[in-house]
Amino acid sequence: MRFALSIDHGDWARGGEAEATLQLAQRADAAGVDSLWFTEDPDGWDAFALLGAISQRTGRICIGTGVTNPYLRHPNLIAASVATIDRLAQGRVFLGLGRGQPEWYELSLGMEIGSPLARLEETISLLHQWWSPESIASMDGEYQVDAWKRVVSPSTAPPIYLAAAGPKALDLAGRVADGVLFNMLATPVYMEKAIDRVRAAARGAGRNPDTLQFIANPAIVVTDDPTPFFASRKRFVANVLTLPGMEALLENPEIDVAGIMQRVRRLMKTDELLATGGAFADFAEHGDLRAAVMEIPDELVLPGSAVGTLPQVREKIHELAELGLTELMVARNGLPSSLDDLQQLIEALRG
Repeated sequence: MRFALSIDHGDWARGGEAEATLQLAQRADAAGVDSLWFTEDPDGWDAFALLGAISQRTGRICIGTGVTNPYLRHPNLIAASVATIDRLAQGRVFLGLGRGQPEWYELSLGMEIGSPLARLEETISLLHQWWSPESIASMDGEYQVDAWKRVVSPSTAPPIYLAAAGPKALDLAGRVADGVLFNMLATPVYMEKAIDRVRAAARGAGRNPDTLQFIANPAIVVTDDPTPFFASRKRFVANVLTLPGMEALLENPEIDVAGIMQRVRRLMKTDELLATGGAFADFAEHGDLRAAVMEIPDELVLPGSAVGTLPQVREKIHELAELGLTELMVARNGLPSSLDDLQQLIEALRG
């Protein structure tokens, strides 16, 4: 099993220093963490600029986006950015790609959004063409590209991981991507079905499903007292998993997920705010986060979490490995601050 960290711009939004992020990356590299995934949202940082800096402060760890999208970046810019980081990081780069939230780009940023799924598929096709030996791409669809040749390409084609939740996106991942990134708190019940679907789509496309990678974020924490860590996970549910289609990740036949999420969306005013192009900052300002969190029982966040004593966490890791997961993310909150302690944690998780 590989272990990873997902890093977002939250620390910077709260006034954190850039150097602290660079030092975190260095510490993860030295401690044996396998990969770093940097989020990219339209109101946050430029993930690729940060990856460029981190490429020069690390020497082993794989680095990439977790995730960017074809609205924030045109496919040609994605190709250029990934090729640049590939050179700087000497082949350690990967691309995490998702559809983005269409309402933000259409209603707040004034873009033509077309079909988000088609944009994803065409983006991956263009990248594969640009990263082929010929480095020439054409497309007649959502994107109009006429035999455009790129002269800077990666040394080899970096892997593309698709952030997927719904059945169409999972099928797309199986047909054309190198694996799937599941968002935080995806339950084993959901992921087992999703992995089977992705592998079936791969077989149907004549691909070998055994080559696909599946990355999950159970936000691993080793602790004797897991209760304090549930609050942040419930806030994540209220802020992120209320977005359209994301509820599927919380599949759990033992509780009324749909009813819980309906109440949480109403309190967060998710649908109302999205209808005007509202983003996370608007959810925080206008939603009732405290009341929403009160509606979320522990049972909603427990199945998709790996938090507890070391034996309990190892048991969860084994369960996820049996489902086909190949890489798991360790939580940022609760992360050891010293290099030695982080190294010991990663070694202990490997068992």
